[in-house]
Amino acid sequence: MTPRLLLIDDDRELCDLLTEFLSSEGYEIQACHAGDAGLAAVVADPPDLVVLDVMLPGLGGLDVLREIRARLAVPVVMLTARGEEVDRIVGLELGADDYLPKPFNPRELAARIRAVLRRVDGAGPRGLSERVRVGDVELDPGARVAWRGGAELELTGVEFSLLERLVRGAGQVMSRDELSREVLGRRASSFDRSLDVHISNLRRKLGPRSDGGDRLKTVRGVGYQYVRPADDEPGGDR
Repeated sequence: MTPRLLLIDDDRELCDLLTEFLSSEGYEIQACHAGDAGLAAVVADPPDLVVLDVMLPGLGGLDVLREIRARLAVPVVMLTARGEEVDRIVGLELGADDYLPKPFNPRELAARIRAVLRRVDGAGPRGLSERVRVGDVELDPGARVAWRGGAELELTGVEFSLLERLVRGAGQVMSRDELSREVLGRRASSFDRSLDVHISNLRRKLGPRSDGGDRLKTVRGVGYQYVRPADDEPGGDR
């Protein structure tokens, strides 16, 4: 089935260019040029992915994202003005799967879209569909659902992929570059805080373990570790 993308951007010329290019990449494209119209389109007939500009007339892009996340789990790639790091961080904190600063090459956007859709589809090595459990956290990779203490966690596609990778390697320290390549589909950059924000979101949603210990630890200068209960040693970085 042809993936459906919804573009929400008031730049009609850009939308026309992206429609032509992304259609040639095998996507079905719908475009809206205002936030309220875009939100209505998402709710009425959820697409496979939304490309959402931050700067929109009327209902702004971050407000549209907030409303989408309150209702649906549809993946979202944000478009932000170059240099507006605050918008990018806020967008990720609100649940955007990825972002791309303007101006950008349409091929880069297509690459980001493919990476996000692969995560949502759960593409990965065969034989990894069995449930995974560490402590009170359990994941079903096939259904892409996670539970903590039996309660379902509301995770975005990238958050689930990140949690799965960390849980499968519980007790090991995963480098930022390794996680970025495997989960975000690109090399880590000192200027790109996407991974760090997704980790922060995961920490908040997972909360501490029942014994008060950290589930996710930051190993400064290296990366992150999902801590097995027996491996929780005092003195680690947070």
